[in-house]
Amino acid sequence: MKQDIETDRLNVFDQQVANHEGRPLHGVDLSIIQVNIGLTCNLKCVHCHVSSGPTRKEQMSWETMELVLNAARKVRARLVDITGGAPEMNPHFRQFVGTLRDERFETQVRTNLTILLEPGYEDLIPFMAERKVRLVASLPCYLEQNVDSQRGEGVYEGSIRAIQLLNSHGYGLVEDLPLDLVYNPLGPVLPPNQERLEEDYRRELGRRFGIHFTRLHALANMPIGRFRVILRHERKDGEYQSLLERTFNPRTLEGLMCRHQISVDWTGVLYDCDFNLATRLPLNHGAPTHIRDFDPDKLVQRRIATAPYCFGCTAGCGSSCAGALVKG
Repeated sequence: MKQDIETDRLNVFDQQVANHEGRPLHGVDLSIIQVNIGLTCNLKCVHCHVSSGPTRKEQMSWETMELVLNAARKVRARLVDITGGAPEMNPHFRQFVGTLRDERFETQVRTNLTILLEPGYEDLIPFMAERKVRLVASLPCYLEQNVDSQRGEGVYEGSIRAIQLLNSHGYGLVEDLPLDLVYNPLGPVLPPNQERLEEDYRRELGRRFGIHFTRLHALANMPIGRFRVILRHERKDGEYQSLLERTFNPRTLEGLMCRHQISVDWTGVLYDCDFNLATRLPLNHGAPTHIRDFDPDKLVQRRIATAPYCFGCTAGCGSSCAGALVKG
Protein backbone atom coordinates (compact mmCIF):
# COMPACT_ATOMS: atom_id res chain seq x y z
CA MET A 1 0.00 0.00 0.00
CA LYS A 2 1.06 3.58 -0.65
CA GLN A 3 0.37 4.72 2.91
CA ASP A 4 -0.62 3.35 6.29
CA ILE A 5 -4.34 2.72 6.70
CA GLU A 6 -6.32 1.33 9.59
CA THR A 7 -7.73 -1.43 7.41
CA ASP A 8 -9.50 -3.07 10.32
CA ARG A 9 -11.87 -0.08 10.35
CA LEU A 10 -12.69 -0.33 6.62
CA ASN A 11 -15.40 -2.46 5.08
CA VAL A 12 -14.36 -5.31 2.78
CA PHE A 13 -14.76 -3.24 -0.40
CA ASP A 14 -12.73 -0.32 0.97
CA GLN A 15 -10.01 -2.76 1.99
CA GLN A 16 -9.76 -4.06 -1.59
CA VAL A 17 -9.57 -0.52 -2.95
CA ALA A 18 -6.97 0.48 -0.35
CA ASN A 19 -4.84 -2.50 -1.32
CA HIS A 20 -4.54 -1.09 -4.85
CA GLU A 21 -4.82 2.69 -4.38
CA GLY A 22 -3.36 3.18 -0.92
CA ARG A 23 -6.56 4.61 0.53
CA PRO A 24 -10.33 4.08 0.28
CA LEU A 25 -12.26 5.35 -2.73
CA HIS A 26 -12.27 9.13 -3.31
CA GLY A 27 -13.85 11.40 -5.89
CA VAL A 28 -11.94 12.79 -8.88
CA ASP A 29 -14.24 15.36 -10.46
CA LEU A 30 -17.89 16.49 -10.67
CA SER A 31 -18.40 16.38 -14.41
CA ILE A 32 -21.80 14.65 -14.16
CA ILE A 33 -24.85 15.41 -12.06
CA GLN A 34 -27.25 12.49 -11.99
CA VAL A 35 -30.79 13.34 -10.92
CA ASN A 36 -33.46 10.84 -9.91
CA ILE A 37 -36.59 12.97 -10.36
CA GLY A 38 -39.09 10.41 -9.11
CA LEU A 39 -39.96 6.76 -8.56
CA THR A 40 -43.30 6.71 -10.36
CA CYS A 41 -43.14 4.33 -13.31
CA ASN A 42 -45.57 2.65 -15.68
CA LEU A 43 -43.62 -0.62 -15.27
CA LYS A 44 -42.63 -2.75 -12.29
CA CYS A 45 -39.47 -4.56 -13.37
CA VAL A 46 -38.21 -7.48 -11.28
CA HIS A 47 -34.61 -6.22 -11.46
CA CYS A 48 -35.30 -2.56 -10.59
CA HIS A 49 -32.75 -1.45 -8.00
CA VAL A 50 -34.84 1.54 -6.88
CA SER A 51 -38.07 -0.53 -6.70
CA SER A 52 -40.05 1.95 -8.81
CA GLY A 53 -43.55 1.26 -10.10
CA PRO A 54 -47.06 2.59 -10.75
CA THR A 55 -47.91 2.91 -7.04
CA ARG A 56 -44.81 4.96 -6.11
CA LYS A 57 -45.66 8.62 -5.58
CA GLU A 58 -42.22 10.16 -4.96
CA GLN A 59 -41.59 13.07 -7.35
CA MET A 60 -39.03 15.88 -7.35
CA SER A 61 -40.49 19.37 -6.94
CA TRP A 62 -39.64 22.29 -9.22
CA GLU A 63 -37.99 24.03 -6.25
CA THR A 64 -35.55 21.12 -5.89
CA MET A 65 -34.95 21.10 -9.64
CA GLU A 66 -33.94 24.76 -9.41
CA LEU A 67 -31.34 23.81 -6.80
CA VAL A 68 -30.03 21.13 -9.18
CA LEU A 69 -29.80 23.73 -11.95
CA ASN A 70 -27.79 26.00 -9.66
CA ALA A 71 -25.43 23.12 -8.83
CA ALA A 72 -24.95 22.36 -12.53
CA ARG A 73 -24.08 26.01 -13.12
CA LYS A 74 -21.55 26.03 -10.27
CA VAL A 75 -19.56 23.08 -11.61
CA ARG A 76 -20.30 23.72 -15.30
CA ALA A 77 -21.47 20.13 -15.52
CA ARG A 78 -20.50 18.24 -18.63
CA LEU A 79 -23.70 16.17 -18.42
CA VAL A 80 -26.95 16.18 -16.47
CA ASP A 81 -28.21 12.59 -16.37
CA ILE A 82 -31.95 12.33 -15.62
CA THR A 83 -33.35 9.08 -14.29
CA GLY A 84 -36.26 7.62 -12.28
CA GLY A 85 -38.65 5.60 -12.19
CA ALA A 86 -39.86 6.80 -15.52
CA PRO A 87 -38.51 10.36 -15.32
CA GLU A 88 -40.90 11.45 -18.05
CA MET A 89 -43.78 11.03 -15.57
CA ASN A 90 -42.59 13.87 -13.36
CA PRO A 91 -44.97 16.82 -13.99
CA HIS A 92 -41.99 19.21 -14.32
CA PHE A 93 -40.03 17.00 -16.73
CA ARG A 94 -40.50 19.16 -19.82
CA GLN A 95 -39.69 22.39 -17.99
CA PHE A 96 -36.58 20.87 -16.41
CA VAL A 97 -35.26 19.44 -19.68
CA GLY A 98 -36.14 22.62 -21.57
CA THR A 99 -34.28 24.81 -19.09
CA LEU A 100 -31.21 22.58 -19.14
CA ARG A 101 -31.03 22.66 -22.91
CA ASP A 102 -31.72 26.40 -23.10
CA GLU A 103 -28.64 26.81 -20.90
CA ARG A 104 -26.71 24.42 -23.17
CA PHE A 105 -26.18 21.66 -20.63
CA GLU A 106 -25.69 18.29 -22.28
CA THR A 107 -28.79 16.42 -21.11
CA GLN A 108 -29.39 12.68 -20.98
CA VAL A 109 -32.65 10.92 -20.15
CA ARG A 110 -32.88 7.29 -19.09
CA THR A 111 -36.12 5.94 -20.52
CA ASN A 112 -37.91 2.61 -20.26
CA LEU A 113 -39.18 3.20 -23.84
CA THR A 114 -42.77 2.08 -23.23
CA ILE A 115 -43.67 5.35 -21.48
CA LEU A 116 -43.20 7.07 -24.84
CA LEU A 117 -46.27 5.20 -26.16
CA GLU A 118 -48.56 6.04 -23.24
CA PRO A 119 -51.43 8.54 -23.63
CA GLY A 120 -50.26 12.04 -22.72
CA TYR A 121 -46.63 11.35 -23.60
CA GLU A 122 -46.91 11.17 -27.39
CA ASP A 123 -45.20 14.56 -27.79
CA LEU A 124 -42.06 13.55 -25.92
CA ILE A 125 -40.10 12.06 -28.82
CA PRO A 126 -40.31 15.19 -31.01
CA PHE A 127 -39.85 17.36 -27.88
CA MET A 128 -36.58 15.63 -26.99
CA ALA A 129 -35.38 15.29 -30.58
CA GLU A 130 -35.83 19.01 -31.19
CA ARG A 131 -33.72 19.77 -28.10
CA LYS A 132 -31.04 17.18 -28.94
CA VAL A 133 -31.55 15.24 -25.70
CA ARG A 134 -29.43 12.11 -25.40
CA LEU A 135 -31.38 8.91 -24.66
CA VAL A 136 -30.37 5.76 -22.79
CA ALA A 137 -33.05 3.10 -23.14
CA SER A 138 -33.52 -0.11 -21.21
CA LEU A 139 -33.77 -3.20 -23.41
CA PRO A 140 -32.32 -5.99 -21.26
CA CYS A 141 -32.20 -8.48 -24.13
CA TYR A 142 -32.90 -8.72 -27.86
CA LEU A 143 -35.15 -11.73 -27.20
CA GLU A 144 -38.83 -11.22 -26.34
CA GLN A 145 -39.11 -13.93 -23.70
CA ASN A 146 -36.18 -12.59 -21.67
CA VAL A 147 -37.43 -9.00 -21.74
CA ASP A 148 -41.02 -9.86 -20.82
CA SER A 149 -39.89 -12.12 -17.97
CA GLN A 150 -37.99 -9.19 -16.43
CA ARG A 151 -40.27 -6.29 -17.27
CA GLY A 152 -43.78 -7.64 -17.85
CA GLU A 153 -45.84 -9.19 -20.63
CA GLY A 154 -45.94 -7.11 -23.79
CA VAL A 155 -43.07 -4.82 -22.78
CA TYR A 156 -40.77 -6.16 -25.50
CA GLU A 157 -43.28 -5.43 -28.25
CA GLY A 158 -43.86 -1.91 -26.92
CA SER A 159 -40.12 -1.30 -26.60
CA ILE A 160 -39.53 -2.29 -30.22
CA ARG A 161 -42.29 0.04 -31.42
CA ALA A 162 -40.84 2.88 -29.34
CA ILE A 163 -37.34 2.37 -30.79
CA GLN A 164 -38.76 2.36 -34.31
CA LEU A 165 -40.50 5.67 -33.55
CA LEU A 166 -37.27 7.08 -32.15
CA ASN A 167 -35.42 5.97 -35.29
CA SER A 168 -38.04 7.75 -37.41
CA HIS A 169 -37.09 10.99 -35.63
CA GLY A 170 -33.37 10.41 -36.18
CA TYR A 171 -32.45 8.81 -32.86
CA GLY A 172 -29.73 6.22 -33.29
CA LEU A 173 -29.11 7.42 -36.84
CA VAL A 174 -27.60 10.89 -36.56
CA GLU A 175 -24.65 11.91 -34.41
CA ASP A 176 -26.40 14.50 -32.26
CA LEU A 177 -29.33 12.17 -31.41
CA PRO A 178 -27.64 9.23 -29.68
CA LEU A 179 -29.77 6.30 -28.59
CA ASP A 180 -27.95 3.86 -26.32
CA LEU A 181 -29.50 0.57 -25.21
CA VAL A 182 -28.99 -1.09 -21.83
CA TYR A 183 -28.56 -4.83 -21.26
CA ASN A 184 -28.58 -6.59 -17.92
CA PRO A 185 -28.48 -10.34 -17.23
CA LEU A 186 -31.61 -12.24 -16.32
CA GLY A 187 -30.04 -13.86 -13.26
CA PRO A 188 -27.03 -13.84 -10.89
CA VAL A 189 -24.28 -13.87 -13.51
CA LEU A 190 -21.93 -11.27 -14.92
CA PRO A 191 -22.70 -9.64 -18.28
CA PRO A 192 -21.00 -11.18 -21.31
CA ASN A 193 -18.41 -9.28 -23.36
CA GLN A 194 -20.02 -5.94 -24.18
CA GLU A 195 -18.54 -5.56 -27.68
CA ARG A 196 -19.64 -9.02 -28.82
CA LEU A 197 -23.05 -8.57 -27.25
CA GLU A 198 -23.47 -5.26 -29.07
CA GLU A 199 -22.79 -7.07 -32.34
CA ASP A 200 -25.53 -9.57 -31.46
CA TYR A 201 -27.99 -6.77 -30.68
CA ARG A 202 -27.23 -5.00 -33.97
CA ARG A 203 -27.58 -8.16 -36.00
CA GLU A 204 -30.79 -9.42 -34.39
CA LEU A 205 -32.62 -6.11 -34.00
CA GLY A 206 -31.54 -4.93 -37.43
CA ARG A 207 -32.50 -8.14 -39.20
CA ARG A 208 -35.85 -8.57 -37.48
CA PHE A 209 -37.03 -5.00 -37.02
CA GLY A 210 -34.75 -2.67 -38.98
CA ILE A 211 -33.72 -1.02 -35.72
CA HIS A 212 -30.68 1.22 -35.27
CA PHE A 213 -28.99 2.35 -32.07
CA THR A 214 -25.75 4.08 -31.09
CA ARG A 215 -24.12 1.73 -28.59
CA LEU A 216 -24.88 -0.87 -25.95
CA HIS A 217 -24.27 -0.59 -22.20
CA ALA A 218 -23.88 -3.96 -20.48
CA LEU A 219 -24.70 -3.63 -16.78
CA ALA A 220 -24.36 -6.11 -13.95
CA ASN A 221 -27.34 -6.66 -11.67
CA MET A 222 -26.64 -5.08 -8.30
CA PRO A 223 -27.58 -7.23 -5.28
CA ILE A 224 -29.99 -4.57 -3.99
CA GLY A 225 -33.65 -3.67 -4.43
CA ARG A 226 -35.99 -6.22 -6.01
CA PHE A 227 -33.10 -8.26 -7.37
CA ARG A 228 -31.81 -8.77 -3.84
CA VAL A 229 -35.25 -10.07 -2.80
CA ILE A 230 -35.11 -12.59 -5.64
CA LEU A 231 -31.59 -13.69 -4.71
CA ARG A 232 -32.62 -14.28 -1.11
CA HIS A 233 -35.75 -16.14 -2.13
CA GLU A 234 -33.65 -18.46 -4.33
CA ARG A 235 -30.91 -18.63 -1.66
CA LYS A 236 -28.35 -17.36 -4.15
CA ASP A 237 -27.43 -14.09 -2.44
CA GLY A 238 -24.25 -15.44 -0.85
CA GLU A 239 -23.19 -17.20 -4.06
CA TYR A 240 -23.68 -14.04 -6.14
CA GLN A 241 -21.84 -11.81 -3.67
CA SER A 242 -18.98 -14.29 -3.69
CA LEU A 243 -18.88 -14.14 -7.51
CA LEU A 244 -18.67 -10.34 -7.45
CA GLU A 245 -15.87 -10.36 -4.90
CA ARG A 246 -13.85 -13.12 -6.66
CA THR A 247 -13.92 -11.24 -9.95
CA PHE A 248 -12.89 -7.83 -8.51
CA ASN A 249 -10.89 -6.01 -11.19
CA PRO A 250 -8.68 -3.11 -10.00
CA ARG A 251 -8.54 -1.73 -13.57
CA THR A 252 -12.16 -0.65 -13.17
CA LEU A 253 -11.46 1.71 -10.26
CA GLU A 254 -10.42 4.73 -12.34
CA GLY A 255 -13.68 4.87 -14.29
CA LEU A 256 -16.20 4.20 -11.52
CA MET A 257 -19.16 6.56 -11.91
CA CYS A 258 -19.12 7.59 -8.26
CA ARG A 259 -15.70 9.22 -8.78
CA HIS A 260 -16.95 11.55 -11.52
CA GLN A 261 -20.48 12.47 -10.50
CA ILE A 262 -22.91 13.27 -7.74
CA SER A 263 -26.37 11.74 -7.52
CA VAL A 264 -29.44 13.64 -6.30
CA ASP A 265 -32.72 12.06 -5.18
CA TRP A 266 -36.22 13.51 -5.53
CA THR A 267 -35.95 15.26 -2.15
CA GLY A 268 -32.54 16.79 -2.88
CA VAL A 269 -30.48 14.40 -0.73
CA LEU A 270 -27.02 13.78 -2.21
CA TYR A 271 -25.48 10.36 -2.87
CA ASP A 272 -22.29 9.08 -4.45
CA CYS A 273 -24.24 7.05 -7.01
CA ASP A 274 -27.68 5.78 -7.96
CA PHE A 275 -27.07 2.50 -6.15
CA ASN A 276 -26.32 4.25 -2.87
CA LEU A 277 -29.46 6.28 -3.50
CA ALA A 278 -31.42 3.04 -3.81
CA THR A 279 -30.12 1.77 -0.47
CA ARG A 280 -30.38 5.20 1.20
CA LEU A 281 -26.62 5.36 1.87
CA PRO A 282 -25.98 9.14 1.70
CA LEU A 283 -22.72 11.01 1.45
CA ASN A 284 -20.48 10.58 4.46
CA HIS A 285 -17.12 11.68 5.88
CA GLY A 286 -18.10 15.34 6.29
CA ALA A 287 -19.39 16.08 2.80
CA PRO A 288 -22.62 18.13 2.36
CA THR A 289 -25.62 15.82 2.26
CA HIS A 290 -28.29 17.99 0.55
CA ILE A 291 -28.39 19.89 -2.73
CA ARG A 292 -29.21 23.14 -0.91
CA ASP A 293 -25.74 22.93 0.71
CA PHE A 294 -23.98 22.04 -2.56
CA ASP A 295 -20.29 22.94 -2.24
CA PRO A 296 -18.02 21.81 -5.11
CA ASP A 297 -14.84 22.28 -3.09
CA LYS A 298 -16.06 19.89 -0.38
CA LEU A 299 -17.60 17.40 -2.79
CA VAL A 300 -15.13 16.98 -5.63
CA GLN A 301 -12.52 14.88 -3.78
CA ARG A 302 -14.80 13.52 -1.08
CA ARG A 303 -14.31 10.07 0.36
CA ILE A 304 -17.01 7.87 -1.16
CA ALA A 305 -19.42 5.90 1.00
CA THR A 306 -19.29 2.23 0.03
CA ALA A 307 -20.89 -1.11 0.84
CA PRO A 308 -20.29 -4.74 -0.20
CA TYR A 309 -22.61 -4.37 -3.20
CA CYS A 310 -20.03 -1.97 -4.70
CA PHE A 311 -18.24 -5.09 -5.93
CA GLY A 312 -21.00 -5.18 -8.57
CA CYS A 313 -19.35 -2.20 -10.28
CA THR A 314 -15.82 -3.64 -10.15
CA ALA A 315 -16.48 -7.28 -11.12
CA GLY A 316 -15.13 -8.55 -14.42
CA CYS A 317 -15.07 -5.75 -17.00
CA GLY A 318 -16.80 -3.46 -14.54
CA SER A 319 -20.26 -2.02 -14.63
CA SER A 320 -21.46 1.51 -14.30
CA CYS A 321 -24.32 3.62 -15.62
CA ALA A 322 -22.42 3.75 -18.92
CA GLY A 323 -21.68 0.02 -19.15
CA ALA A 324 -18.38 -1.85 -19.09
CA LEU A 325 -15.43 0.11 -17.72
CA VAL A 326 -12.60 -1.90 -19.29
CA LYS A 327 -12.35 -4.13 -22.32
CA GLY A 328 -12.64 -7.86 -21.74
